Amino acid sequence: MRVGFYSPLPPQRTGVADYSAALLGALQRMGRVEVDAQDADVCLYHLGNNNLHREIYKQALQRPGIVVLHDAVLQHFYLGTLDEASYIEEFVYNYGEWSRDLAADLWRGRARSAQDARYFDYPMLRRVAEVSRAIVVHNPAAAAAVLRQAPRARVVEIPHLFVRPPAPPAAEVVRLRENWQVAPGTFLFGVFGYLRESKRLWSVLDAYARVREAGIDAALLIAGEFVSSDLERAIAPALSRPGIVRAGFMSEEDFWRAAHSVDACVNLRHPAGGETSGITVRLMGIGKPVVTTDSSENSSCPPEACLRVPAGVAEPGALAETMIWLTLFPRDARRIGLRAGKWIAEHHALDTVAARYWKLLCDLHRSF
Repeated sequence: MRVGFYSPLPPQRTGVADYSAALLGALQRMGRVEVDAQDADVCLYHLGNNNLHREIYKQALQRPGIVVLHDAVLQHFYLGTLDEASYIEEFVYNYGEWSRDLAADLWRGRARSAQDARYFDYPMLRRVAEVSRAIVVHNPAAAAAVLRQAPRARVVEIPHLFVRPPAPPAAEVVRLRENWQVAPGTFLFGVFGYLRESKRLWSVLDAYARVREAGIDAALLIAGEFVSSDLERAIAPALSRPGIVRAGFMSEEDFWRAAHSVDACVNLRHPAGGETSGITVRLMGIGKPVVTTDSSENSSCPPEACLRVPAGVAEPGALAETMIWLTLFPRDARRIGLRAGKWIAEHHALDTVAARYWKLLCDLHRSF
């Protein structure tokens, strides 16, 4: 069996590229897997919600195979790759002629698509889901989103993978915190990844302010690139508050050093697009407690291993209470982190995940 593998790969600075590079190496140890193969017995396509996946998407339609949906919302992909007329026709294909005016309205308001829930309510998955021989997703929310639009699609849930890196020397972690002027006893929260409206930074900053007002010794690291220049300008004054550390894009090595330096991670996402966060899996994998949004995207993880706060008006208050609890009871925080690491090791290990992919590839190849 010859497998064709189609995905962005490093040095592209995306989570999909990192994920695909790890999976590719594991699959190549199991059999013949070629990147961008011109001729293959079965094809594995990785689709995300940005322009890097334009040609992969076209090929997935022309030569159907297995599609891995890293985002169960392709709405923003279409907004970024189609013109107005093509976008409206694609929307109508997904939702019917009655939706034509809605499609035009969404196109006109696309500048708000990162935070407007309507764009997440219409994921536009029908075409690729109906054509593909199987759709791979990473969580129940994504599976449900696909089946709502393509009830006959074959949907397979495979957990997001985790590759444990070597731990950085303890001295490097201490030095990094010193460089950030974070004292040894200070509880350091971290926000990682691409910074967009859905990361809920305003709520994080609001909650952190409440932690400080309670007289608690805590600091907040915000690490990553801003996707939205408008958000970056609006939030810039708040990032100069005491105790906030700002870091930009990090190399893989720097990311892991920073991940080991924090005591807990805050990784909220709302509105969500059916994606399983690689940041959440990575931080949990190294034994850090992670605070996530209470959503079906995160429902697979047991509550004793992953902290959740509700979206909506209760979000800042619930997040502040959770952060205060973690700082006041660091032993509990460490216990949660240990349980998180065990869960990830049992369910998200690279070899375990790759074996499930390989079985699916073999099953489809035999069914030809």
